[in-house]
Amino acid sequence: MYDLAWFRANFDRVAERLQTRGSLPSLDSYRELDQRRRAAIAESEQLKARRNAESNEIARLRREGADTSERQQQVRAIGERIGVLAAEEKAADESFREMLAGIPNVPHESVPVGSSEADNVEVRRVGEPPRFDFEPKAHWDLGPDLGILDLERAAKVTGARFAVYWGPGARLERALINFMLDVHTREHGYTEVLPPFMVNSASLFGTGNLPKFAQDLFKCENTDFWLAPTAEVPVTNLYRSETIEAERLPVRLCAYTPCFRSEAGSHGRDVRGIIRQHQFQKVELVKFAHPNDSYNELETLTADAEDILRRLELPFRTVVLCTGDLGFSSAKTYDIEVWLPGQNAYKEISSCSNFEAFQARRASIRFKPDKGKSEFVHTLNGSGLAVGRTWVAIVENYQQKDGSVVVPKVLRPYVGAEVIHKQEIEVRKQKIE
Repeated sequence: MYDLAWFRANFDRVAERLQTRGSLPSLDSYRELDQRRRAAIAESEQLKARRNAESNEIARLRREGADTSERQQQVRAIGERIGVLAAEEKAADESFREMLAGIPNVPHESVPVGSSEADNVEVRRVGEPPRFDFEPKAHWDLGPDLGILDLERAAKVTGARFAVYWGPGARLERALINFMLDVHTREHGYTEVLPPFMVNSASLFGTGNLPKFAQDLFKCENTDFWLAPTAEVPVTNLYRSETIEAERLPVRLCAYTPCFRSEAGSHGRDVRGIIRQHQFQKVELVKFAHPNDSYNELETLTADAEDILRRLELPFRTVVLCTGDLGFSSAKTYDIEVWLPGQNAYKEISSCSNFEAFQARRASIRFKPDKGKSEFVHTLNGSGLAVGRTWVAIVENYQQKDGSVVVPKVLRPYVGAEVIHKQEIEVRKQKIE
């Protein structure tokens, strides 16, 4: 969200940069609204000057004993018109603020211009996709064959796009969560937070999810509670309506939460397996940074997320998103994409973004410098990582010819095994009616 005065003062430059996002509607309505507001202000100022002059003249005439009733009536009419104009100006301001809430962030100047993900720019590639002497399986075949992933029972219990993990599959998921949190807190300097998994509307507005993306969320009936789509929402809002001391910046937090998304508009995309789920687990990295340092912090946050993949020895690449592929609140985003042999493609496993002051202004999060007035912080976040997709990457990249899966070395102390073999779980032998 933007400062109202700044947006008006920089309208042409902002509009030009926003149009690089591609799908943004015309900003003419904003210009027309501002023109009506300016006209109301100009007329009001003229009437106030006229009213002052008339009042002075009436005072002079009354001292001379003249009848001023007609002129006083005219002054009252002027006052009434000024009141109408003030109401119009206030209404225009409220409308402008409502309209501003639906305008996405301005892309940073370093973001490449483009219209879709095809225009994203690769900045680095780490590791080589594994070469198999057999036809590798996708996780939606390999997981059920091993007895560690059950999509049929999940659909029975809840519905499509949910999963049940069995035995070592569940341990692998839990191991990844603990491993990621340990690395980020012990080595990368983040403080662990365990936030609520439900949030209110004010929190979702603060991060830019509401009002524009309500259809992507799950709301609890007859409450103001929503299931958190990502830990970004509760963790960023920990400091909503607060002022952070400048010497504390940057504040680095990480959190594990389940995430809930309706996946509205994703019909037909990644329908097989667990790439795109209504519920999934994620470890999130969140930063509150000084505006002068936020882009350096974006680089280190991205490196922290990449480090998890390096330690797991999974091949990946990092791309910078073009203007047409940026998220609503982001000024700049790096997507980290891991290689999945079963799909013969790189798939996003983390998005690392700098929102600059966009979220902080919506959520009223400031910092207090040593001198001068308080300012809005810059907020950043990124997945460190999406746990389910990391699970998929391990199962597909570490699969063996006999159908087993080798556990990455760094995870073996967490999993308690070097290899995941086929599970003979009695309950899985029963036919699902």
